[in-house]
Amino acid sequence: MDWLIRKAPALKCELEVPGDKSISHRSVMLASLADGPCVVRGFLPGEDCLSTMEAFRACGVEIERPAHTTLIIHGTGGRFKAPASAVDCGNSGTTMRLLSGLLASQPFQTRLTGDASLSKRPMKRIIDPLSLMGAHIHAEGPQDRPPLRVEGGALRGIDYISPVASAQIKSAILLAGLFASGQTSVTEPHLSRDHTERMFEYFGIPLKREGLKVTIQGGSRPQPRDFRVPGDVSSAAFWLVAAAAHPGARLRVNRVGLNPSRTGLLGTLARMGARVREFEHSNSGEPFGTIEIEGTSLKATRIMGKEIPNVIDELPILSVAAALADGTTVISDAAELRIKETDRLAAIASHLKAMGVPVVEKADGLEITGGQPLRGAKLDSLGDHRIAMAFAIAGLFAEGETVITGTECVNTSYPGFYDVLQKITAAGHSQTPLIIRQDEESAE
Repeated sequence: MDWLIRKAPALKCELEVPGDKSISHRSVMLASLADGPCVVRGFLPGEDCLSTMEAFRACGVEIERPAHTTLIIHGTGGRFKAPASAVDCGNSGTTMRLLSGLLASQPFQTRLTGDASLSKRPMKRIIDPLSLMGAHIHAEGPQDRPPLRVEGGALRGIDYISPVASAQIKSAILLAGLFASGQTSVTEPHLSRDHTERMFEYFGIPLKREGLKVTIQGGSRPQPRDFRVPGDVSSAAFWLVAAAAHPGARLRVNRVGLNPSRTGLLGTLARMGARVREFEHSNSGEPFGTIEIEGTSLKATRIMGKEIPNVIDELPILSVAAALADGTTVISDAAELRIKETDRLAAIASHLKAMGVPVVEKADGLEITGGQPLRGAKLDSLGDHRIAMAFAIAGLFAEGETVITGTECVNTSYPGFYDVLQKITAAGHSQTPLIIRQDEESAE
């Protein structure tokens, strides 16, 4: 499916976004490990999270789905069954990497496969530390790429110093550590997302945090607890930038996650001149609340160093913000973007250039000179949901028509994104306030 986008007036609306992708993955995993049933509300029914759900069903976990975003998960206490066939992780690196950590301890062999995009992504980053724990993981693809064959067995705790700040590496090790003898520790160079640690604590798994180091004791298991997934701030990021970069725009996003390890985007936009306010309503495991933003003329900034792990998924849309800001924005220390669903640095550079934006591509980042009018262009998503959505937002500011091709990939994280985009665009031409609720959970 192709998207057609035209220049739109300033966004003025109130909305909710789908459940957090990272937290939805982990809610299925932790609930499946519990010894009893858990109800998960606000689950993201995107393709990536559904891959995780089906993977655990394949491993013998009973999962009911009484509503579109509600799951009832009957945990097995960490005792899984050998899948009848290979487990298809789809496009989800989170599913494959974290599931590898869990399956490394099970008394059977599992083969994990994925689509063409996932089969190109590196797995050595989790194979190496899990192997130090005693896991037997073989990558069938070239250069330690999928499919993966996991031969379960006894694991031992390790004290691992990660060369990069990665929530997926940290989570795979900690999940394996639940089944390992002794203690397991992970130390990062910078703090990555801490959803796994927060959910461990919420589900009753004791852990110790010391600066950049987190430690758990083997043998711990989650307690059965119901859980609500907040809205995904990475999904909200597209609308937040659309509002921030348009003087006169006003946006309110409700029931969205406000985990400090995920809200780096808000600080970056504030530094660029946007008027941003956040209001926390609850902190039961994962903080969530409301974000309000008013548009203005943005100015360039620098995004680098320890800030990068907390905005890694938002860098495509922040690059669009940079194209709309006065001056030259410098993004560095972001080589991680080259091994996502596509080479995001190359994709961002080529697509911005196609829209008339001067860009210098570096090995680990970009220099983007903004402030000039954008022009519409025909752009390929390259199978990357965040590239598709980021440049759809760019199209709202461009002269002429912008066409995004290959948009099916957006269903991995934000089903219905284009419908919301069309509603927002139409509402911009009227005086009626627009309120968009996300799902059947909103009325609760």
